[in-house]
Amino acid sequence: MRNRYPGSCTTCGTAVAADAGVVLKEDGRWRTYCAEHEPKPEAPPRGDHLGWHTGDLAGFDSETSSNVPRDAFLVSAALVDTTGATRTWLVDPGDREIPEDAVAVHGISTERARDEGIRAEDALEEIADSLAGHLLAGRGLVIFNAPFDLVVLAEELRRYGMKSIDDRLSGPPSAIIDPLVIDRGVDPYRRGARNLGAMCAFYGVDLTDAHSAHGDAVACLEVAREIGARRPDIASLGLAELHQRQIDWAAEYARSRQEWLDRRRPGHGRVIDGSWPISAI
Repeated sequence: MRNRYPGSCTTCGTAVAADAGVVLKEDGRWRTYCAEHEPKPEAPPRGDHLGWHTGDLAGFDSETSSNVPRDAFLVSAALVDTTGATRTWLVDPGDREIPEDAVAVHGISTERARDEGIRAEDALEEIADSLAGHLLAGRGLVIFNAPFDLVVLAEELRRYGMKSIDDRLSGPPSAIIDPLVIDRGVDPYRRGARNLGAMCAFYGVDLTDAHSAHGDAVACLEVAREIGARRPDIASLGLAELHQRQIDWAAEYARSRQEWLDRRRPGHGRVIDGSWPISAI
């Protein structure tokens, strides 16, 4: 984060004026760096330990009509597991139109979705059953920024009068694993973007066919596995404990972000929602 107060660069000793460099928390201490010597963050080394990251996981991603989850409808989706088995869905939007700005992101036009897609009700039933079945089998389900995809899916199921994922679960679900929430929780002070592309670069994961449901599902699954491989303390958690930790991390991130906005941008009018993610399903 930017340095709010003047200091001296830890590397070269030069004076750093307020807001002219950065401060980083290292070994429990805050250290100031000038712009020239700001350390480039690196992911921890990989280990060969066992944990949830070596288990039977699946990655899920969806492409939608909007970046506002409660207004968006599903355009495509993919579920990919650690064996390489894949299910993909292209959804016929019916009389709905996929906006051009959404087409510019994922490349799926209304015409193509109508010509090649399956009926929305059929796709939604298959997707919801697939996700619920995976969770009920005690396997971790990896979703990057899980509240977005789960809210879109929940709203679509509600629009069509279909059972929610929660209603399809006859017992306690296994964990949702959200690489974004975990990464923010274990490394909250790292500077830089934390979108899927940035996270792939940081953890050494190849991102191919970005902004396709299949490409992003594969990438988010691999990022989650890399986080586990590089952070043994996180890998050692059981899925239930990992799920609870993510609830806590998401709430803490929302609280911290809200405080920052209130302090730096008075009157901004935003409320940061820290719910994660079970309320969405």
